[in-house]
Amino acid sequence: MLLQIFSLILHFAVGLVAGTCLLRMYMHLMGINLSRSGGNPLAPFVFSITNWIVLPVRRFVPALGRLDTASLVAAYAVLLAKHSLLWIIAGATSEWLGLFVNAGFEMLSVILSSLMWMVIGYALMSWFSAAAEIRYFLAQLIEPLLTPIRRVLPQMGGVDLSPIALLLLIQIAEIVLHGLRAQLVF
Repeated sequence: MLLQIFSLILHFAVGLVAGTCLLRMYMHLMGINLSRSGGNPLAPFVFSITNWIVLPVRRFVPALGRLDTASLVAAYAVLLAKHSLLWIIAGATSEWLGLFVNAGFEMLSVILSSLMWMVIGYALMSWFSAAAEIRYFLAQLIEPLLTPIRRVLPQMGGVDLSPIALLLLIQIAEIVLHGLRAQLVF
């Protein structure tokens, strides 16, 4: 049960960092202004999550045209570190080459799922912009759960991560519940 919780938190943290590194790369590739003064509302969030790893990598990995290879390498490095840590915890039974391959496949998966969620978010923003009463109703249900989290979790670059933290806590609660259930049944 504790290993599942650790794995979930590790997967979440690594997914957030790697996904944001890939978002940074994609925004740079698409020519989106990433400067904080440029009015990009995501820029402070992206920089606060990724600067710690992208800037040191940038010293050694140059950009290839508009492709921000430092962000790509940073995302891969974070995923590789995650797989290496889980590999060590599991008892190191597979080959090192498998770590590199698994990290590569996971990076492709993160790219595809990120694109999928961006499309879903874009669609939802257009569909529900007129449905203020639905948003008001959901806010009445969810805001009381988010308020205590917001007191503890600071905003990262102007982005409220409390809904993600709430989802993480719900998933941890499900893991604990399943663990308790398995102990009681057997």
